[in-house]
Amino acid sequence: MTSMRISQLAARTGVPATTLRFYEQAGLLPAGRTPAGYRAYGPEAVDRLAFIGEAKHLGLPLEEIAELLTVWEAGSCAQVKADLRPRIRERLAAAEARAGELAAFTGFLRTALAHLDALPDREARCGSRCAFLTPPAMGTALPMGDAPPPVACSLTGDEPGERLTRWRALLDGAGREAIPGGLRVTLAAERAAAVAGLAVAEQLCCPFFDFRLHLDGPLLRLEVRAPADGAGLLAELFGPPA
Repeated sequence: MTSMRISQLAARTGVPATTLRFYEQAGLLPAGRTPAGYRAYGPEAVDRLAFIGEAKHLGLPLEEIAELLTVWEAGSCAQVKADLRPRIRERLAAAEARAGELAAFTGFLRTALAHLDALPDREARCGSRCAFLTPPAMGTALPMGDAPPPVACSLTGDEPGERLTRWRALLDGAGREAIPGGLRVTLAAERAAAVAGLAVAEQLCCPFFDFRLHLDGPLLRLEVRAPADGAGLLAELFGPPA
């Protein structure tokens, strides 16, 4: 087949004719014309559409796809790879940041739900310290009364050692600096999901810890605070400042 009408190309590739017309207007898919004025496509249009489809699956905008097509048409496979690699890395970093934000928010919601379930049911109206009226920061325990939570851990047996091992493995190589009342740990953002999950587990057994997670591009900054009586446990779990 040396030439295809738009309906034939649509049937062969599964790309609707309306999309083919749009691609032509956007400069992605050139089309010839028959003497009668109908669009005509060569066999290379099939490969071109496949390339466009794969680029769209990578989340690339049409402007970047047009740039890639220029390299794909005139350059080598190595040139296409060199042009595509930084674009994929940029999308990957953005996707990982969004995934980290979602994982951190998921951990926050799990903590909020756990503490909400622990609140006593009261017939009176919600007070100023009600969980609904004073939403906590990420990972912060919801207030259950005027008294602060006791500085004590509910883990028993081998559980404290296992928890310590998990924190040390997760924070291996992380930067540490002292902050008022605690410690700030800086590590790669891709660890956000694991950090959020472990912080939630830590809150359930040691509610005196205050966790705050902040995503800053490729970095995750974990702030952990504890009352003075809990400073020793904080240093044991998270290490001393650099």
